[in-house]
Amino acid sequence: MNINPIVKMPAEEQATNALREFIVSGQIPQGTRITEAMLSEKLNLSRSTVRTALHLLTREGLVRLKPYSGWMITMLTEKDIWELCTLRSAIERLGARLAAEFIDANNNSERLKLAFKHFTQTCASNDYATIAESDLGLHEVIIELSGNQRLQEQYKLIKRQTLLFIRSSNDLIPDSTEILNQHKPIVEAILSGNIELAGKLSEEHNIEEGKKLISNIAM
Repeated sequence: MNINPIVKMPAEEQATNALREFIVSGQIPQGTRITEAMLSEKLNLSRSTVRTALHLLTREGLVRLKPYSGWMITMLTEKDIWELCTLRSAIERLGARLAAEFIDANNNSERLKLAFKHFTQTCASNDYATIAESDLGLHEVIIELSGNQRLQEQYKLIKRQTLLFIRSSNDLIPDSTEILNQHKPIVEAILSGNIELAGKLSEEHNIEEGKKLISNIAM
């Protein structure tokens, strides 16, 4: 009989995970003002635990503490989007190039195919919260296949903000099949070992999505 063990988790970690999910899924919209008291009551946790979780989420860029105003869910501004899409395009361009270069090593092609298969399945579900997670997961695998540890560490620093970016940009696409089609050429270029094309397509994908988000904010 297989029974998975119960994983005990510190209250601060539980609170952080729960709030992160609420933010990324859009259950707590961007720009929403929140209080420790309100969250403490909703999560049935102490204010000090909630406060610790909020401070952790500020490091991830998902929450901001504004003087005289209190806590607020990060609202992506044009500057935020520009900084994220240009930074992502640089990191992911290099990641895609290196992944293509080393695609024949260490079973890398199978790992990428598996990640893309999972992404394909989630896109078919039309569940945009799950799609965003899988979208990020695919990009993470590509970065991992680069074999560059320092590049992976840099990507982790913007991981949560990237997820918020992905969720926001994907929400502008009514048909999730289009989300899949945006990534397919990148994956194919990497699998074929086409270094230049993989980097070019990855960079263009990020820049285009950033432009769409900025245009949507400006409307």
